[in-house]
Amino acid sequence: MSQLRYITLRERPELEKEAANWFHSKWGVPEEAYLECMDAYLKGETEYGWYLCLDGEKIAAGMGVIENDFHDHKELAPNVCAVYTEKEYRNQGIAGKLLDLTVEDQRSKGISPIYLVTDHVGFYERYGWEFFCEAMGDGEDVPCRLLIHR
Repeated sequence: MSQLRYITLRERPELEKEAANWFHSKWGVPEEAYLECMDAYLKGETEYGWYLCLDGEKIAAGMGVIENDFHDHKELAPNVCAVYTEKEYRNQGIAGKLLDLTVEDQRSKGISPIYLVTDHVGFYERYGWEFFCEAMGDGEDVPCRLLIHR
């Protein structure tokens, strides 16, 4: 039976390079972009954090918080980004627990509300997110949903 642990990257900073590579492999955003954001977080330059679910030493799921997640509402910050759960770990509530950890960690630092862009309908709402407005993703021609967690 797997032993899942939910952590901030500050709890395991040695995972930075592995985590940046893992996120890059899921989203295609350059690894350097993840490392830049993670470095700022680990150095205390920002409280916009990075959150992981570990199964032993394997990354099962993760997400981050950044200023803007590639959409046209630059005034709506910060944004949860790079939400991903490995296929074999889906439908177990892992993403929901990570979302809750992320929201609570940000709130504990005085950061609220936070935003998230998605095409999903219904999933995030189960965890207290609400539709806020439509947003245009950078380079996209169809609007996506921008959600808020207050």
